[in-house]
Amino acid sequence: MSASAMVPPAAAVVARTRTLLCVPATARAPREMAAEVAAAAALGADVAELRLDRLSCFAPRRDLPVLLAQPRQLPAIVTYRPKWEGGEYEGDDEPRFEALLLAMEMGAEYVDIELKVADKFMKLISEKKPETCKLIVSSHNFENTPSAEELGNLVAQIQATGADIVKIATTATEIVDVAKMFQILVHCQEKQVPIIGLVMSDRGFISRVLCPKFGGYLTFGSLEKGKESVPAQPTVTDLINVYNIRQIGPDTKVYGIIGKPVGHSKSPILHNEAFRSVRLNAVYVPFLVDDLANFLSTYSSSDFAGFSCTIPHKEAAVRCCDEVDPIAKDIGAVNTIIRKPDGKLVGYNTDYVGAISAIEDGIRASQPTDTAISPLAGRLFVVIGAGGAGKALAYGAKEKGARVVIANRTFARAQELGNLIGAPALSLAELENYHPEEGMILANTTAIGMHPNVNETPLSKQALKSYAVVFDAVYTPIETRLLREAAECGATVVSGLEMFIRQAMGQFEHFTGMPAPDSLMRDIVLTKIQ
Repeated sequence: MSASAMVPPAAAVVARTRTLLCVPATARAPREMAAEVAAAAALGADVAELRLDRLSCFAPRRDLPVLLAQPRQLPAIVTYRPKWEGGEYEGDDEPRFEALLLAMEMGAEYVDIELKVADKFMKLISEKKPETCKLIVSSHNFENTPSAEELGNLVAQIQATGADIVKIATTATEIVDVAKMFQILVHCQEKQVPIIGLVMSDRGFISRVLCPKFGGYLTFGSLEKGKESVPAQPTVTDLINVYNIRQIGPDTKVYGIIGKPVGHSKSPILHNEAFRSVRLNAVYVPFLVDDLANFLSTYSSSDFAGFSCTIPHKEAAVRCCDEVDPIAKDIGAVNTIIRKPDGKLVGYNTDYVGAISAIEDGIRASQPTDTAISPLAGRLFVVIGAGGAGKALAYGAKEKGARVVIANRTFARAQELGNLIGAPALSLAELENYHPEEGMILANTTAIGMHPNVNETPLSKQALKSYAVVFDAVYTPIETRLLREAAECGATVVSGLEMFIRQAMGQFEHFTGMPAPDSLMRDIVLTKIQ
């Protein structure tokens, strides 16, 4: 099977009940775990997973009545996970089985047992399993994601145990692994096999958000940050409020931000709220991508309709698109990719307008100038960074009449960009002593100073004294060390947040064909992001 055929079209998903939201309760004491279940219900969860292996000094006949008391605020999945399957229980199987059997007797709606011991457990329950209790038989792979064919065989193996619900959790070594799970979800829906299919790790994050689109029975969201049952698990609040997961279905279009790293991005908050405001059936997710070409060829169906592109893929995106807007081609970097109805990928660049207009407005606000002429005209404009954003800033500044200089940690890359646009090049070390004139403009387009490395800065405070205006494309944190020290030196500072807003508005218009909701998007940034 070719990579491009891995993700099936949404139309392949048959009608089914909505995907359930499950919150794992991971407290160490029974009453605290019961309180977590109550909190999960208040947040809008559909079911709670009681992780018995997380309890300290667990005694089934003493503690299960606390956890399974009626009336219960949420249905319960009772899980007693052994260490060999990623849990914390280290004893023999018999006491564990006895606890799960007791949970069934006490009214647990679901019990989860591992495939490795499912046959042994099934012999114990024989005719004892209440009709109201569904048996989840689970398989966890903490190393990789097998082929779609192997996953299909695993589904059949789990079904053969007599499972009511199949659960498979694998690990993504690259984001294209998730496509295999999506294919299995759709196949199981066609066969009317209830399946929980999730892919662990940061690269598998999209499986947790998009499983309703492909027919997953259930997804997990933690009660809050710090209470995840596995790494990279979103909170149930984010699933509901940021990703609008209740509205995701087979016809939902998928957009997202491609990057490495990408977990820090606030774009999902901004774009999902903007989509919601215009009633667009779409969701925007983070894609942690290692190989852009492989990603685009794998997620090639019309369901994956558009992408934002950030570090380090903006230059590779030019080569991966079937068509590139002339300005983006001149810049040599694409930050927006649209999939047209015929399947072709078209690349655009909204960075340069967003950044340059933000810098111009920042200067005008502090130094009133003739609005007919760009305040960049004739100014010495130093760009730090020779990647996609650096190319956009250099191109935009030169278009406005600035005298551009390129500085980069690797001099050869600075020289390459300098030759491309006709600008001198410097290394970062040389930039420390570069002050040919006062009143220069500085634009940092690198990730230096980005969270979590908030104490880093591309230029010393002493060197900043030669600059009248300093812009930083980094917006997490909003006030970087570079901007803070530049302000202390008396410079006008322009936050990357303003560029973020403006380039996102341009992307929204490419994604939707509609005018961007300017005031709403600014309000989202100020109230939910800033």
